[in-house]
Formats: sequence, structure tokens, C-alpha cells
Amino acid sequence: MTAVIIPHDQLSKEALRGVVEEFITRESTDYGVAEVSMETKVGQVYQNLAAGKAILVFDTKTETCNIFHRDDPLLKDFAL
Repeated sequence: MTAVIIPHDQLSKEALRGVVEEFITRESTDYGVAEVSMETKVGQVYQNLAAGKAILVFDTKTETCNIFHRDDPLLKDFAL
């Protein structure tokens, strides 16, 4: 992966919201028996980004943006 880590606070609110919503809908995360609202899911991703548990990554080869868990093996070559 040819990628660049992007500090989440460097994106506009609108751009970050778009990346987060796309991530949530693409991942189709199952929250169990209870339905979880989009706002709650977005808030959880924001919290993980702010806490450094999740990282925003732009892949320069595919020109796509994704969110990874800080410990994801795909990020092993990055100095985090």
C-alpha cells in the first residue's frame, strides 16, 4: 500500500463526515440485536479518531481514503 496518514483534524468537517459515513456504510458493521443510529456510529468513529485508536489513511495508488485501527497489520511500515 502506498499511503499517507492524514490527521483527521486537517480535513474540513464536511469532508471528514463524508469519509466516516462512507466507511460506516461500506463496513456494514453489525451492532447486535439493537439498531444503532448513524449519528451514534459516526460519533463512535469520531471518538476513535480523536483518541488515536483509528487512523485516516489516503492510498495514493488507488486515490481512496480509509479508516484503519491503529494496530492494523497493514500499517506496520508506518511510524505511528
